[in-house]
Amino acid sequence: MLNKYARAFFTRVLTPFAALLIRLGVSPDAVTLVGTGGVITGALVFYPRGEFFWGTVVITLFVFSDLIDGNMARQLGRSSRWGAFLDSTLDRVADGAIFGGLALWYAGKGDDNVLCAVTIFCLASGQVVSYTKARGESIGLPVKVNGLVERAERLVISLVACGFSGLHKFGVPHIEILLPIALWIVAVGSAVTLVQRVVTVRREAEEADAAERAVTQGGETR
Repeated sequence: MLNKYARAFFTRVLTPFAALLIRLGVSPDAVTLVGTGGVITGALVFYPRGEFFWGTVVITLFVFSDLIDGNMARQLGRSSRWGAFLDSTLDRVADGAIFGGLALWYAGKGDDNVLCAVTIFCLASGQVVSYTKARGESIGLPVKVNGLVERAERLVISLVACGFSGLHKFGVPHIEILLPIALWIVAVGSAVTLVQRVVTVRREAEEADAAERAVTQGGETR
C-alpha cells in the first residue's frame, strides 16, 4: 500500500543525495551494508533499554539506505541479481533487529510477556510474509497480491509509534500506549497479509497445474 506512493516520493527526494554518493565513489553495496549496520545498532543498542525516541531517530537516519542504494544502482546502470539479493536479505536482518530489540525490552525491563510474544509474532510473521512471495515466485507463480500490511507499513507503523512512545521520557503523558497499540495492529495486519498471500498462491498454483494438465492431455490426444 505505502510502497507505491512513498517509494516514488522518497526516490525523487533522495536522488540528488544518491548522485552525490556516486561522485564520491561510494558503491551501492556499501550503502546497503552501512544502512543495515546503522539500523541494527539503533535497534539493539537503544530499544532494549527503553530509549525508543533516540533509537527511532538513529534507525530512521539509516533506513532510507534501502531506497538510496537502489537509486544509485539505477543511476549507474548496475542493477544486478546480486544487488537485489543482498538488499532483500539485509532488509530481513534489519527487520529482525527492530522487532528483536523491542522483544528484548518487553522480556526485560518492560516486563510484559504478552507484548513480548506479540512482538516476536510481528518479527516471525513479517519474515514469513516475505518468504511466501519469494517462494511462490521461485516456483513460477506471479503471486499477484500485495496484502494489507507489507514491509513499508510494518516499518512506518512500528517506528512512528516507537518514536512517539519515547516522548514520555520528555514529559509527554500517556504517549507510551501508542507502541502496544501499534504492535497489535502490525501483528493482526501481518496475519491477514499472510493469509492473503497463501490463498493467492494456492489459487495460482491450482490454475497453473490445471493449465499444465490441459496442455498434456491435448498433446496426448494429438
